[in-house]
Amino acid sequence: MKDLIETIVSALVDYPDDIQVMSREEDDRILYTLSVHKEDMGKIIGKQGRVAKAIRSVVYAAGSSQHKKIYLEISE
Repeated sequence: MKDLIETIVSALVDYPDDIQVMSREEDDRILYTLSVHKEDMGKIIGKQGRVAKAIRSVVYAAGSSQHKKIYLEISE
């Protein structure tokens, strides 16, 4: 799942080397935290959060085969 997130985001940003995806697994969910370069934050969020919502939709669909809820958090 980390590879999927990195692949999607690297096509959108100017600084692909600064992409960091961390995961934390709990009992009933998996939380992925995405961190990008400060200047790329607007490209990841998009107008009115549309790009972030689209990324989350793809990640949630790809993780639907797992028996845990998947969350994607975008941090600065």
